[in-house]
Amino acid sequence: MKYSMDDIKGKVCAVTGGGGVIGSVFCEGLADAGAKVAVFYNSNKQKADALVEKINSAYPGSAISVQANVLDKDSLLNAKKTINEKYGKLDVLVNCAGGNHPKATTQLEFLTEKDLNDISKSFFGLELEGFRNVFDLNFMGTVLPTMILAEDMLGRGGVIVNISSMNSYKPLTKIPAYSAAKAAVNNLTEWLAVHFAKANIRVNAIAPGFFLTDQNRFLLVDKETEQLTERGKKIINGTPMGRFGEPEELVGTLLYLVSDISKFVTGVVIPVDGGFNAYSGV
Repeated sequence: MKYSMDDIKGKVCAVTGGGGVIGSVFCEGLADAGAKVAVFYNSNKQKADALVEKINSAYPGSAISVQANVLDKDSLLNAKKTINEKYGKLDVLVNCAGGNHPKATTQLEFLTEKDLNDISKSFFGLELEGFRNVFDLNFMGTVLPTMILAEDMLGRGGVIVNISSMNSYKPLTKIPAYSAAKAAVNNLTEWLAVHFAKANIRVNAIAPGFFLTDQNRFLLVDKETEQLTERGKKIINGTPMGRFGEPEELVGTLLYLVSDISKFVTGVVIPVDGGFNAYSGV
């Protein structure tokens, strides 16, 4: 048996959240492996188009930008139509759209007796709208694209890769909506893997550790000093490798899951976390 990832060449891939910090390196990595990539964006067309231009300058004809709201069925149907007309049916879906929001983030790590006179900085002060938006983006923003886009895989087989988080295993303080949503993504990944197994559609997930993104920078880096916040320092101290991950360090796991080299792998969530999940703190 020949061991390679050459089978990725020519596969048609959709990456939601393709213009983000992690999504963009996924798009580049897939194109580098020979795939055709649809870079999904919601509102930032300029960013997505710039990424597509960068990819196509290295691999002509390998990428297109596609507008879609992962929470809107009609826009996803239109996106699928665009991809089908340009490249054909989808072989791979990477559900990368997600993130946290300040309105779903508590100011306090712990609610103590001294805080009872003002609970607005605790869980009780969270805005339901913010909580719902974060949960919908991360969870329903995985459900609906799968429901619409993975239909291309019926009768042909395919691969779905969801993006989870270490929060799904060990929920961090301050971000209950994000942690709960990513835990739900893990459960959904396993459910879909079983449901689709006999249709030759594999479903797995990647659980990144801590990478600086547009969504979490405000929690980890002081805006004025550019130094790590106390929370950022705690994360580094809890990561045996002693640093944040580089987005490019997720690509190898993605390509492994997309390739037939992992064709008996389904229903798993793979941590890429510098040892965070394995570390007890002592």
